[in-house]
Amino acid sequence: MSGAGRPQAETVPMRPGEELPLDRLRELLADLPGDWAALSAEQFPGGYSNLTYLLRAGEQAYVLRRAPRGQVAPGAHDMAREYRLLERVAPVLPAAPRPLRLIEDPQVLGAPFYVMERRRGVVIRSALPPEYAGLPDAPVRMTGALIDTLVRLQEVDLQAAGLSDLGQPAGFNRRQIEGWAGRWRRAREALPPGALAPAVELGDERLIAWLLERQPAESAHTLVHNDFKLDNLLLDPHDPGRVTALLDWEMTTLGDPLADLGLLLTYWTLPGAQAEQPGFPDRDELVALYAQRSGRDVSGLLWYELLGDFKLAVIALQIFVRYQRGQTRDPRFAALGEQASFLIRRALARTHPPA
Repeated sequence: MSGAGRPQAETVPMRPGEELPLDRLRELLADLPGDWAALSAEQFPGGYSNLTYLLRAGEQAYVLRRAPRGQVAPGAHDMAREYRLLERVAPVLPAAPRPLRLIEDPQVLGAPFYVMERRRGVVIRSALPPEYAGLPDAPVRMTGALIDTLVRLQEVDLQAAGLSDLGQPAGFNRRQIEGWAGRWRRAREALPPGALAPAVELGDERLIAWLLERQPAESAHTLVHNDFKLDNLLLDPHDPGRVTALLDWEMTTLGDPLADLGLLLTYWTLPGAQAEQPGFPDRDELVALYAQRSGRDVSGLLWYELLGDFKLAVIALQIFVRYQRGQTRDPRFAALGEQASFLIRRALARTHPPA
């Protein structure tokens, strides 16, 4: 989940244990355009949560998303909800891909899944891709596109888009702390003794208490993507300032827009991530750009940033638990326990800044 590492291939062969039943998919999707007799599938390797595949039906290509294998948190990885959300968001936000087919029968893949249009673009994780070689201003342009996309997301007219019933924005900040704290505790209790450093096991409750005691009133009520970061964007290979898609809508709800900025800053400032990369704005410059383009007050961001650290720690720990149980074989997940610990330590250090 860190921003460091080598560029990844766009797709890879399906991982053992995560293969798709192509014959069954041919039957279910045959009325969508394409040569379904020639169906093939590969896996997108970048995500840490839901399983995402590229389907090729002759000249046509689609994306399939399903929940991860193994036990997942109640209410999480709800592909039917994500599908129905995109049905309403795609017509009003060009960055949102169009969903095409929802299959709720868990007998097909072991969990509900949906198929959406494929958007093409470049994913930025750490190193700039060869498409942007010779463009020294590429980091600045893609950062501007990132912030513009966040602002446009937050400007969506909820009533006109039929999204007013998506969540209960009042009390959002308190529910965020309580909900993520519950997930953290359940994941921590599922680990064997000593799996986390003692300082983390003692400090996590101090961090939760700090967040509860200092929670702000919601700054506004807008769409909140809840996983907004640079590598959830697809960018035009010829123009790093043009977004072709915003991905991973699973956790989107209504709430405080500064929650998305706080989590973005968590991702942005991870070791090896954008704040440390040549040409990218640092943390303060990113905040100033958002304030300028959104017009929002960003003076109380510390709480939202530490909530972002905590949320990402919870997600990392939940995935680490699945890895420990053998429910996923992806070797990247072996380091997520340490990343969860790092995020807790980092957040705790900022609750008591040096005098």
